[in-house]
Amino acid sequence: MSSYIRKAMMQDVKAIHALLMSCASKGQLLPRSLSSLYSHLRDFHVLVDRDDERVLGCCALTIFWADHAEIRSLAVVEELKGRGFGRKLVESCLSEAVTLGVYKVFTLTYVSGFFARLGFEEVEKDVLPQKVWTDCLNCPKFPDCDETAMLLVM
Repeated sequence: MSSYIRKAMMQDVKAIHALLMSCASKGQLLPRSLSSLYSHLRDFHVLVDRDDERVLGCCALTIFWADHAEIRSLAVVEELKGRGFGRKLVESCLSEAVTLGVYKVFTLTYVSGFFARLGFEEVEKDVLPQKVWTDCLNCPKFPDCDETAMLLVM
């Protein structure tokens, strides 16, 4: 099977949503609503099957402030996990961050080992920009967040 990474398009939203909801049901990440995905579509990179354009993975880069962005909603279909596609999706987002001139990228994650292998370091949540917490207000786990905050300074 051959695949490639590209920016998400409108026709990808329902597949991204299904993938994220599948991962959320397993406790791997937090769910995202369809309306949130439509309004943040430009944040997403997708891994697609070259033959049928099926979405096999996704990752978002969300700009939070002049010097901070967040990696969020990283998901890969079960049958492709462990084959480097998650890493490629994150690297695609990090490349975009550099292109945009953003050199501090953080994530809130349940898989800190994965992000540590990419150079992210664990930090206290209070070092993240205050704007992050406006998103957290809508989270079902607020204020008892159980994710690990990690930061990469490029």
